[in-house]
Formats: sequence, C-alpha cells, structure tokens
Amino acid sequence: MTSDEQFMGRALQLARAGFGLVSPNPAVGAVVTDQKGNEAGAATHIYEGIKHAEVLAIEKAGGRARGGTLYLNLEPCSHQGRTAPCVDAVIASGIRRLVCSMKDPNPQVNGAGFEKLRQAGIQVDVGLFEAEAKKLNESFAKYIRRGMPLVTLKAAMTLDGKIAPPPFGTNHPTDVAAGGTTGGWITGEIARKHVHELRHQHDAIMAGVGTVIADDPLLTDRSGRARRRPLLRVILDSYLRLPLASRLAKTAQNDVLVLYSQADNAKKQELEKLGLQLEQIPAHSDGRPDWAEALRHLGQHTIASVIVEGGATVNWTALSSGVVDKLFLYYAPKILGEGSVPFATSAGATGGHGMLLVNHLELHKFGEDFAVEGYLRDPYQS
Repeated sequence: MTSDEQFMGRALQLARAGFGLVSPNPAVGAVVTDQKGNEAGAATHIYEGIKHAEVLAIEKAGGRARGGTLYLNLEPCSHQGRTAPCVDAVIASGIRRLVCSMKDPNPQVNGAGFEKLRQAGIQVDVGLFEAEAKKLNESFAKYIRRGMPLVTLKAAMTLDGKIAPPPFGTNHPTDVAAGGTTGGWITGEIARKHVHELRHQHDAIMAGVGTVIADDPLLTDRSGRARRRPLLRVILDSYLRLPLASRLAKTAQNDVLVLYSQADNAKKQELEKLGLQLEQIPAHSDGRPDWAEALRHLGQHTIASVIVEGGATVNWTALSSGVVDKLFLYYAPKILGEGSVPFATSAGATGGHGMLLVNHLELHKFGEDFAVEGYLRDPYQS
C-alpha cells in the first residue's frame, strides 16, 4: 500500500465516523501530512461542528501544514455557505498538494474548488478510492441535486422469496413484515444487528400502517451509536388507521411522521396530542399515498436518506412507483413454502413495474445469512 492509499483510507474512515452526525451535509474526513509525509492533523466533519473537516485538520496541523499534503474524500467547497469557502483556508495554509477522491456533486461546487486550487499553484490529484467515496456520500449526492432523499428498500426473506410465514388470525398476509411477531425471526442475530447499522446510516425509516398493525414495531436505531437527531419514523397511512395503543404512538417524541390522505378529525387530534406529526399528501386512484409526494415532504424535513422496511404491499408500491434507488435484501437459508407472504405483491394496488434490472451488485455474509446490495438507479445521475 502506498502512502497516498494509506492516508486516503484513513480519510475515508474518518468520514464514516460522521454517519448519524453530519446529514444533510456530506460525510467528510481529512488528513494533513507534513513535508516529511507524517500525519500532522486529522478531522471528521459533523453538522453541529460547523467547520468542515479540511479546515479542522489544517488547524490541528498548524505550521506543519505548510508544504504538506491534504487528503480528502470530497472536493473542498468554493462557495459561501454555513462557512467561508474551504479552498481559501487550504490556500492560506501553504499546502502544496491535494489528494482527493471525487468532485463535489453540489452544483455550486462541482469542480470549481479544484480549479481554484490549481490556479493557486497547488497540485490536485483526483480519483483515489473514488468508488468508495461515491458510495459513502450517495445520499448527499441525490439530496443536494434533487431535494429528495435516497430511497433504500430493505427486506429479509427466505430463499424462496418469502418475508413471513402464513398469517394467523385476522392479519392480512401483506400486512406482515419480515421477521414479524407472527412467525419469529427469519434472519439470524448477526444480520439483525447489521440492520441497526444500516438504520444508523439513514435519516428516516418508512413503513406502512399494515406493518404497524400486524407487528407493532418500534422502528428505532438500536446501533448504540450517537445521532445528531433521532431516526425519523415515517408511516404511510392513507386513512389514519394507526392504533393509539401502538408502540409507535406511545413512544413518539416528535420523531414519528404520519403521511395520510384522508382522516377523521377526531383521530387526527388524538394522534397529535400523543406527539405525532401528521401531514396530508395526495392519494392515487386506489387510495394509496403518492410516493413521490411522500418523498418531497421528507426532503422538506431535510431528510437525505430513507430506508423502507414495509410489508409485501409497501414493497410492491415502492417499486412500481419508481422511487426506489437501492436495494438491500437479506436472505436466510430457509424455505417457508406455499401460503407464506411474498417479498412483493400488488394486493389490489394498481400499476406495475415490469422487470427491474439491479446494477452494481455486492454480496455480504452475515453468519449463515447473506445479503444482496444493488442499485436500480445511479444516485449521481438520477
């Protein structure tokens, strides 16, 4: 491993430390080395810290930054935002070289920072670990360009594509989400622990009211890692059927957002008294909420990423609406068989999506389980 790879790897590691603490800003880590190639300063950007990672690292390096190298996973900003342009601080520090993974997808930057540094006589090398850097800030890339969150659809299922066993009692099959109380856990402990790591990387989690009625989930981030703001729990609930006695309603502390289309005013007031946020969005002809409108509402709440953990109908409507950017599908070495709940089904919902091509596949192993991660669209192009 070269010294450039070593220090850029450290910058990426520092950037990952910003998960949960930086959104809706990008996750950025910076390392400054002195003229001898020794680390002189390093930092992670967090939203509440205001100053960007490169400025913090330069401040830590002090005079040792002069003649040194700055390693950065994202292009330094060249415009006035919450802070002054970072390129000005880089130039003033006397740094002679920048090694950076990628351009900033923010249209206000997008190469302008690199150009200003080159004009100041600083050597700029771009592209080291670019793929890793792009994945790290894919939600920021979509949000800063579209004002809408990156949507990841997550599910846990058996090898025959079932997310729950045959339902019991009066629960509708499509109301039962993966790993629900009606049939125990599908995946093992290692995979379930990883789910909370995945939740920690997102600003919001979304489910349908059917899942709430059937499973009574909490939908919280139990990774044990610090967050700048609570994971926003979002429920799609066309007719405001959310039970007042549900764990979501009982634990709401302005971190539950219910998106509905039609509602009884008395029920609406009762939920609001419990601390739930309610917002009305348009519905399709089949009565189900408009996904595009739901995402626009989340964007207005500065939500840059949302993970969807619904039942079969929510999975179907999300996919058929074309809003899903990314899939993270866990598989357990089990077979549930006939009558069990499939991964996605229309169940009366209108529309369809045909065959969807999943790109840039990655496989992950979690004990006896595995997961497939892939993309339905490029977040840097959509």
